[in-house]
Amino acid sequence: MKTSTKSHFWIKVFSFFTVIRGYNIAVLILAQYLTSSYILAPDKDLLDIIFDPQLFLLVLATACSCAAGYIINNFYDAEKDKINRPKKYLMEHLISQQSQLVLYFLINGITLIAAGFVSFNAILFFTIYIFSIWIYSTSLKRLFWISNLFATLLVIVPFFAVTLYFKNFEIIIFHHATFLFLVILTRDMIKDLENYKGDWVKQYRTFPVVFGYRLSKILISLSVVLTFLPIYWLINSSLGLMSYYFYFTIPLLLILLILLWQGSSQKRYLWLHNLLKAHILFGVLGIYFIYK
Repeated sequence: MKTSTKSHFWIKVFSFFTVIRGYNIAVLILAQYLTSSYILAPDKDLLDIIFDPQLFLLVLATACSCAAGYIINNFYDAEKDKINRPKKYLMEHLISQQSQLVLYFLINGITLIAAGFVSFNAILFFTIYIFSIWIYSTSLKRLFWISNLFATLLVIVPFFAVTLYFKNFEIIIFHHATFLFLVILTRDMIKDLENYKGDWVKQYRTFPVVFGYRLSKILISLSVVLTFLPIYWLINSSLGLMSYYFYFTIPLLLILLILLWQGSSQKRYLWLHNLLKAHILFGVLGIYFIYK
C-alpha cells in the first residue's frame, strides 16, 4: 500500500512538472543567470551574481510567473490538447483543472511577493506580465494576426527584467534579443502546423487554419531569412567561441527549410519544433563561451 501511495505521489509530481513545463523553466533560470554573468555584467564576479539576493528574487519571480503562465495556458487548451497530444493530455490532467487553478493563483502570489522584495516597479512589471499571459491564453491566441508575435514576446519579456536590473542597454543585447525572438517565432509557427488538427476542430484562428499550409510555410521561411540579419550582426561582434554557435546556425536553418518544404506530417513538424528547441538550449549553454 505504501509503495502504491509513493508511486502515485511521484506520478503527480511528474504531472505537475509537465504542466509547468519544468524543462523550459530550468532553461529559463539557467539562461537568466548566464546572461547576467556573461552578457549584462561581465565585469562582476560570478559568485557575486549567483549570490545576489535581488537577482535571485527577480529570477524566482520570472520562473514562477512563467510556470503560472504554462498552467493557465494548459487550462484553456485542454480540449485542443486532447486531440493533438492525447498521451500528454492524460499525463497533465492527473492534476484536476480545479487544482491547476489553485496552483495558478498560488504561484502568481509567490511571483508578486518575490517582486515586492525587489521594488514597486518589479511588482508593476510582473503584474502586467501576468495579466498579459492571461489575456493571451483566454483570447489573443485565437487570433492568427497576433497570436504568434504575442506568444514570442511573452517568452522574451522576462529577460528585460534582468536587463533593467543591470541597466545594460548596449546594442549587442538587442542583437541577441532579435535573434532569439526570430528563432522562437519560427518555432512557434512550426508548432501551429503541428497542432493544425486540434486548432481546426476547436476553431482557433491560427495562420495555418486561416491561410493553409503553403502560405504558413512561406511565412516561416521569411522568419528564417530574417534571422540571418542578427546572425550577421552577432558574428561580426566580439563573442569569442560563441561565434561558432552562430556559424553553425546558418546551415541548420537551411536544413530546417529544406525539411519543412519536403514534408507535411505532424511527426515532421514535431521533429523540427524539437530541433529548434534543442538549438536554443545549446545557445543558452554557449553564453558561457562568450569572451573565451
